[in-house]
Amino acid sequence: MKIGGQQKFVVLLALILLSMPIPALAGEPLELLKTAADRVIAVLKDPRLKSAEQKKERVEQLKAIINPIFDYEEVARRTLAAHWRRRSPAEQEEFTKLFRAFLEKIYSDRIDHYEGERVVFARENVDQEYAEVEAKVIGLKNEESPVLYRLKRSDGKWKVYDAVVENISIVNNFRSQFDRVISKSSFDELKNMLREKAG
Repeated sequence: MKIGGQQKFVVLLALILLSMPIPALAGEPLELLKTAADRVIAVLKDPRLKSAEQKKERVEQLKAIINPIFDYEEVARRTLAAHWRRRSPAEQEEFTKLFRAFLEKIYSDRIDHYEGERVVFARENVDQEYAEVEAKVIGLKNEESPVLYRLKRSDGKWKVYDAVVENISIVNNFRSQFDRVISKSSFDELKNMLREKAG
């Protein structure tokens, strides 16, 4: 799967990113996700924000929900894996910003593909500072795609760092892609690729 790859995967990724939790009482990852999904879907369904002229406002509203609680640094660190440790703090910070811009561009480009999908949450499993929440994305024809959210508690707040869509980990997917680019070319080439795709 190429960066930004298959349509279904990207749409599901966008919906997952758009279903991140909002700040609430720590220790309640399931409730965080439920509450956020309701708020995000309300934004996506808002007829006042449907026009092309209102897309920027719609994206900004969604960013306001996602960015404070999505652990971009943790995701960046996990996607680079061993390559992360070889980078200086300045390079790590730069990569995190580029990766964040790349992810934001994915869901910004794909919000118009939202067709009424909904997220149904099941059970959660909390193990000290980590948690997993099971869910399903249900389409208009009642087709179901299983999703497993992975969260980590940082500074008393739960933050999402990965999601497994139809048995494909977003972190693992990007890790394999990024590793190939670095191995075949260079870390600078990966940065250039992300910069280009982030626009």
